[in-house]
Amino acid sequence: MLPWGLSCLSVLGAVGTALLGAGLLLSLAQHLWTLRWTLSRDRASALPLPKGSMGWPFFGETLHWLVQGSRFHSSRRERYGTVFKTHLLGRPVIRVSGAENVRTVLLGEHRLVRSQWPQSAHILLGSHTLLGAVGEPHRQRRKILARAFSRAALERYVPRLQGALRREVRSWCAARGPVAVYEAAKALTFRMAARILLGLRLDEAQCSELARTFEQFVENLFSLPLDVPFSGLRKGIRARDQLHRHLEEVIAQKLLEDKAAVEPGDALDGIIHSTRELGHELSVQELKESAVELLFAAFFTTASASTSLVLLLLQHPAAIAKIQQELAAQGLGHACGCAPAASGGGAGPPPDCGCEPDLSLAALGHLRYVGCVVKEVLRLLPPVSGGYRTALRTFELDGYQIPKGWNVMYSIRDTHETAAVYRSPPEGFDPERFGTAGDDARGAAGRFHYIPFGGGARSCLGQELAQTVLQLLAVELVRTARWELATPAFPAMQTVPIVHPVDGLRLFFHPLASPAAQDGQRL
Repeated sequence: MLPWGLSCLSVLGAVGTALLGAGLLLSLAQHLWTLRWTLSRDRASALPLPKGSMGWPFFGETLHWLVQGSRFHSSRRERYGTVFKTHLLGRPVIRVSGAENVRTVLLGEHRLVRSQWPQSAHILLGSHTLLGAVGEPHRQRRKILARAFSRAALERYVPRLQGALRREVRSWCAARGPVAVYEAAKALTFRMAARILLGLRLDEAQCSELARTFEQFVENLFSLPLDVPFSGLRKGIRARDQLHRHLEEVIAQKLLEDKAAVEPGDALDGIIHSTRELGHELSVQELKESAVELLFAAFFTTASASTSLVLLLLQHPAAIAKIQQELAAQGLGHACGCAPAASGGGAGPPPDCGCEPDLSLAALGHLRYVGCVVKEVLRLLPPVSGGYRTALRTFELDGYQIPKGWNVMYSIRDTHETAAVYRSPPEGFDPERFGTAGDDARGAAGRFHYIPFGGGARSCLGQELAQTVLQLLAVELVRTARWELATPAFPAMQTVPIVHPVDGLRLFFHPLASPAAQDGQRL
C-alpha cells in the first residue's frame, strides 16, 4: 500500500493528466471546427473568407453574443473590420457594415441574396405576407401595399393620428405617478394601428385585450419550430388564431362594402381596393395575414422610436427650445386649450376634448428642424439593429468572398456609428447634420450611410408614416408638456431585439399652463 503522500501525488497526477487530455481534445475540436468552415469556402473563387472567429464547436460565438449584446459586434468590427465572419444560432454568418457594403447587400435582393426569416416566423405570419414573399410575388404584394402608405393615404391618417397622440400626451400629464413610456408607447402604437390602419372599432377594454394577445403572438414569433404542448410556437399559434378570429368579422364587412367606392378609409381598405384595381380579389385568409403583418410592422419599431424621441429630447433641452421657436414661427406654438383630464388610473387616454387638428402633411413639411430631430433620433437609436439575408450565390464584398448559403447580417447601427460623412461626430446628437449642407455631403452613396428603414427592394413601406407619427408626437409633446426623470439616472439601453430602455423609461409629465410657460420651459 502506497504512503498517503504518494497516493495524493498519484491522484493529482491523474487529475492533471485528465485535465491536460481534456484541454488537448477541446483544442483539437476547436481546430477541426475552424478547419471545417475554412474548407467550406467556395473553391471556384480565389478570394479569401472574411477574417473572424467561428467560436466553439456547435455553439459558435452565440454565448458571447447573448452576453455582450451590441458590444459583441462593435468589438469584432474594431478587430476584424467592417466585414467579418462568425457563427451564431447554429449558422455561419457574415456581419456587414459600412455604406458601400450594405448597399451591395440591399440592392442585391433576389439576385445576390434573399430575405431570411426563421421557420417559426413563416408559420405564424403565414404564406401570404410581404415578409415571406420572394421575386415576382414580392413585387406584386409590395405594389398592392404601397397604396396604403401613399401620400393621399397619409393625408387621411394625419388628423386621426394627431388626435390619438394629443389624447395620449394629455393622459401622461394627468397621470398620478410616473409613466413607463415604452409600455405606454406600445399600447398607443397598437391602438393607432388597430383603429386607424385596420379600421377596427374597439373600446379600451377590447383594445387592451387584443394588444395582450398580439404581444403574446410577437413574443413567440422567433421560437423553435416545434408545435408541441407548452412550446413557444404553440403559444404563438394560439395567439394568432385569436387575432384571426377577431379580424374575420371586420374583413367580411369590408368585403361586402361598395366595391365602387373611390376613397378607402384605412390601410386595409386600401389593400382591398388596390387588389381589385389589379383585377384580383384577396381571400379572407390573405387579408387576415395582411392585417396581422401591418400590426407587426408598426408595433415594436414605432414604439421604440417614440420612446427614443422622448428620451433624447429630455437629454437635449436645447433641441426642445429650437422646436418651440420653429412652431412659434409657423403659428403652431399654441397647444390644445383643454385641461388634461384625469387618466382614471391607467384605464386609457382621456376622451377627445373637441379641439380640431391643426397639422397636415404640408404643415409638417414646413417644420424643417422637427424633421431633422426625427431623422437624428432614428440615426442614433435605430429601432432595429440590422437585417438578415442568405447568399443565393457566392459574391465579393470588400475583397472577400461571401459563400453561397451563408447568412449575411447587415448592420444598421454600426453603419450609422461609423459614417464619416457628416460635419459633426457620428456619436453625438446633432439634428442639424441633416440640414442642406449635410445632405449634400453624403454623396452618391449617401442614402446608405443612413438606413433606419433598410433599403432596396425590401425597404420599409411605412417609413413615411413612421416619420409622420414621430413628427406629430414631437410637436404635441413640446407644446403640451414638460417631463423629467422619475429615476435617479438615465436608464441603460437594451439593443436586442428592439432598442428600448431597460426600465421602460419612467418619467413624470407636467402640463404647460400657458404659452408663456412654454417659453420658460426648463428641463
